[in-house]
Amino acid sequence: MSNSGVRLLVSLKNYLKELFNLSEGKERDEITIQEIKKGVEFKGTNLWILIFAIFIASIGLNVNSAAVVIGAMLISPLMGPIMGVGMGAAINDFELIKKAFKNLGVAVLISVLTSALYFFITPLHEAQSELLARTQPTLWDVLIALFGGLSGIVAGSRREKSNAIPGVAIATALMPPLCTAGYGLANGNWYYFAGAFYLFFINSVFISVSTFVIVRFLKYPRKHYESEVTERRVKTLIWIFVFITAVPSIYLAYNLVRKTIFEQNARNFVNTEFHFDDTQVISENFSFDNNKATIDVTLYGRPLSEEEIADIEKDLAHFNLAGAELKIRQGYKEETDAVEKAEFEKMSEALKVDLLKDIYEKNEEIIKSKDDKIIILENQIRKFQSKVYPVADIKAELEIQYPTLENISMGDMINNDQDTLCYAVLDFKKIPYRSDQKKIRDWLNVRTKADSLIVVIQ
Repeated sequence: MSNSGVRLLVSLKNYLKELFNLSEGKERDEITIQEIKKGVEFKGTNLWILIFAIFIASIGLNVNSAAVVIGAMLISPLMGPIMGVGMGAAINDFELIKKAFKNLGVAVLISVLTSALYFFITPLHEAQSELLARTQPTLWDVLIALFGGLSGIVAGSRREKSNAIPGVAIATALMPPLCTAGYGLANGNWYYFAGAFYLFFINSVFISVSTFVIVRFLKYPRKHYESEVTERRVKTLIWIFVFITAVPSIYLAYNLVRKTIFEQNARNFVNTEFHFDDTQVISENFSFDNNKATIDVTLYGRPLSEEEIADIEKDLAHFNLAGAELKIRQGYKEETDAVEKAEFEKMSEALKVDLLKDIYEKNEEIIKSKDDKIIILENQIRKFQSKVYPVADIKAELEIQYPTLENISMGDMINNDQDTLCYAVLDFKKIPYRSDQKKIRDWLNVRTKADSLIVVIQ
């Protein structure tokens, strides 16, 4: 490589190094550590703000308002203890880890009880989509927690603080799951409670891990103890803690990735393979537990033949679904037990009602649209009818002033822009002077009351 090429690469390397330099604008290490330690505390003002934020978030989940949930995130102080755990592990401060865990436990307990209290007394008990989204963790939830934690610790290490945005990112991963856990507790729905708490645990671990990574990357000073034995014991305990929390979370995240990919492939499989003119998919369920993948599809209409089902099953491998079990529910046979038969009939009736409702609503929209068009056309006809100009009277009145007038023609026309214009064509034996032409135009404007008048004098 030539010298100029080497210099170019060195310049590019230096530019990128400066561009992504995290040390630029970095606060002094001891100040950042003290601020994170201070944020770990959960008492007094912080605790009351958390309670109010949980109430707001619970209301937002209850009425299915994302805007209200986001508003609660803006004031949530939940990021302190989580980041404190990551900071303590990174700088070998076992006391900070214990303090952060203690305060996190208090925050979680207060949050769940506050949310449970709200959902116990609210008259709205139906689980909305915003709430249901927090009962089953996905890969995207993990990514939100990871990048929220990264943005939180990077912003927290700056001289110019900007905690609002990373605070919202972290609260996105923590507050809604806690509120959903409270909903499950209030309604005795342990499936919701376990799913939401599971999501909260994974998100908490990944926020702590991201904090740990950035603190180690920025080379914050680690805590040293007077006794080497004590220091070695503390380091051992911290690494045991890191191993106990990180390894299960990595395994869980790995399973979440596999589950997310399976559900995406399964959805593409159903949308592609179950395309029939006289058979419709009315429900689809995907489950991925303990390496057992199941695709459950319920059909309505003409039952598929065994050959058609066999052809569909052969295509599972094309969607990376080899080994997945395909269950197809369609109609019922005489030997079907009474419970399944009753359920299918109930589903069929519900589907018929939905179809009739859709047909009625669509026809109602079509009828309404046609009625609107008729009304517009009638108004246009009235508009044109009201503008039948009294040409004979106008000619007689103009002849008194201008005896050389021979003939006059008037009428409305529509141009390319769909604008209505009034045209008046006047024939004279002798064309009037320009001053008289202006008077004629002004007089016709007043006499016809036309919005747009074009006068042609010849």
